[in-house]
Amino acid sequence: MNAELFSYRLETSADEAEIESLHAEAFGPGRFTRTAFRLREGAAHDPTLSFVALAGENLVASVRLTPIVVGERPGLLLGPLAVRPARKGRGAGKQLVRISVAEARGAGHAIMLLVGDLPYYGPLGFEQLPPYAVSLPGPVDPERLLAAALVPGTLDGLAGMVRPGAVGG
Repeated sequence: MNAELFSYRLETSADEAEIESLHAEAFGPGRFTRTAFRLREGAAHDPTLSFVALAGENLVASVRLTPIVVGERPGLLLGPLAVRPARKGRGAGKQLVRISVAEARGAGHAIMLLVGDLPYYGPLGFEQLPPYAVSLPGPVDPERLLAAALVPGTLDGLAGMVRPGAVGG
């Protein structure tokens, strides 16, 4: 089976409606009640660190990074990562994570947090945090709270409440 070829680029404001449609298709109406969504509510994602995957001219996947503060440390929240159901398992989502991690590191960010599955995100540089060291403003399975140190050692002693940050701040 040949791997499908995707192209990747920064999202633009023109992608907004298509990304919202993708989120609705991938996560359904329940997405609005998830803790990570609640954390992003009212916070702007960083358009300089949010990317889309295209198959030809069709938007098939998206990842967004939103500034957060963990305790007193600035970081980024990865998500949502969404892939059209018909395109899952073909590598677009993992490549979007790789791109966003590399770009965030290059922009000087040190910590990236997400709520997700270790078997998927572990090979991409994410690890489980010590249970209950970091808390979100809502329920989260502590085994699904993952982080990546974009600078070595930056997860050491990471603790506290996660709250929205500001783009560029």
